[in-house]
Order: sequence, then C-alpha cells, then structure tokens
Amino acid sequence: MGTWTTLGDLLNITFTFSAALIFAAMGGIFSERSGVVNIALEGLMVAGAFAAAIGAYYMEQADMAGLAPWIGLLCAAVFGAAFSLIHAFATITYRADQVVSGVVINFLALGFCVYMVPLLFDGAGQTRTLIQGGFEKRAIPVLSQIPVLGKGVFTSYPTTYLALVSVVIMWYVLFRTPFGLRLRAVGEHPGAADTVGVKVNRVKYIGVMLSGMLAGIGGATITLTTSSNFAHNTVSGQGFIALAAVIFGKWHPFGALAAATFFGFSQALGSYVQIYEWANQIPREWIYMLPYVLTLIVLAGFVGKSVAPASLGEPYDPGKR
Repeated sequence: MGTWTTLGDLLNITFTFSAALIFAAMGGIFSERSGVVNIALEGLMVAGAFAAAIGAYYMEQADMAGLAPWIGLLCAAVFGAAFSLIHAFATITYRADQVVSGVVINFLALGFCVYMVPLLFDGAGQTRTLIQGGFEKRAIPVLSQIPVLGKGVFTSYPTTYLALVSVVIMWYVLFRTPFGLRLRAVGEHPGAADTVGVKVNRVKYIGVMLSGMLAGIGGATITLTTSSNFAHNTVSGQGFIALAAVIFGKWHPFGALAAATFFGFSQALGSYVQIYEWANQIPREWIYMLPYVLTLIVLAGFVGKSVAPASLGEPYDPGKR
C-alpha cells in the first residue's frame, strides 16, 4: 500500500468520522452563543440517530430507498429539535440549572430510544440494518482526481459535504446577519440586548432548538453512513467530544471545525491501524480509548485559554438587568 494511498484513505476516514462531530459542534455553538450550556448534545445525537434509523428503514420498506436517507435526516432534525425544546423549556422558561437539565436530557433520550427499539422491532436490541436506505459515497467530478485530496475529501458521503458547508453557513449567520448579532448579544449581555428591544428568551429558544436540529443530524450521520442501524452504543460519547470541540474551538465555527477534524482523525487513526499486523500486539481497548484520551489531553491543555460567552450558564432574569 503506497504512502499517498494510505494518506488518502486516512483522510477519507477522518472526514467520515468528523462529519457527525461537526454537525453537533455547530449545534453546540448555536446554543452556547445564546448563553445556554448544552451538555445534552450526546442525548440529542442519540435521538437523531434513532429517528434516522426508523425513518430510513420505513422508507426503505416502502420501496423509496432513494429518499430514505434524506427522510432520515429530516426525522433526525425534528426529533432533535423536540428533545432540545424540553431543555429550552426547563432552562429558559423555568431557569433550571442548565447542566442538570442537559444530563437529564441525555438519560431521557437514551432511555426512550432504547425502550422504543424492542417495541418496534419485536424485542430486538437494535433496529434493522439498512440495506439501501443509507448514504453512499459520491465523487465530485474533476476534484476527485486530485492526488490525496481527491480520494480523501472529494470522494465521500453527502453528509460530509453538508457538514463542511454548514460551517460556512454557520459563520455567515453568526457574524454577518442581524440574527447572529442578536444571538451573540444575548449570550454576552442579555440585559443590554433586552434594553434595545431584543426578545431575549425568544432568541435563546431559537438557539437551543437549532442546536437540537444540528445535533440530531449529527447523530443521523452516524446511522446513515457508518453503522447502518441504531443500538444503545451507536453514538458512544461523541456528543461529549463535540462539546469538547466547541470549547477547544473557542465557540467559533472554524475553530470547532478544526477541533472536530482533529478528534475525527483520532477516531480514524484508531480504526485504520487495526488493519496492520503489528496492531494485534496492542490491546484493542487501548485503541478504542484513543479519541477520549486525546479529548481529555486537549481540554486539560487548552480549556483554560478559551473564553466562553459572558452569560453562558446564567439564566436571564429581566428583573435583575
């Protein structure tokens, strides 16, 4: 296996794993830029992965396999938004502790989805495997012929391309639109935003629900590309890695993209090295630990240098502005 082929394969796997993290990280930025901590990214990804598996499977059974993955993405976005609405209602309307609410959503989403699977699939522990209802890799003409990058980036799943495009859209919305200005103002100083007529709670609700939609799509990306079904371990902590990407990326879309790609690379490396003979000498558990160990190292080394939005985690009380 040549060096360039190896690099192309590794890059391709990196972006395949990174896509889910990128979507979830973009969602985390929406929520946290509005001042609402979203530890619930893990649960929202679980909900999206489950909804995508169900939606795509039933579309496949209806002989509409071509539309199945796209309907799966739509179901994931709706399901993620629904669970995020619970988080928004608790933390914005009732000013509940945002960390506690996020933890509850994580348990609620996983418990609900794991409970529903055997009910829908005759006692099975996972959903039916998608045969034709998932995404397939697509090569972009001309660009796919570029050495290394052609195979690594431009021959991938549609969700990878969508994830990269979402970063640009996210940047534009945050820093080039009136809504983005309001969202950032609410996250920095909601009292000041309120005095100039910004509907603080409304903006926060929108931020949290957009977060749920994107995180749900992130979970769906796993189901529709790599796993082809949903089980209790489909997401396996990737929501927390996405949250780490938000922090490491300093709540900026391009920073989060770089962080998500780095974490995706660590996952890809762990999967790729297993094809080599010498990898059999390394305990498999050590290889599986690699993404999480790197996440801890990065957070320990860089979290202190990141400056979060000023009002992050603080419920807004109009009477105290």
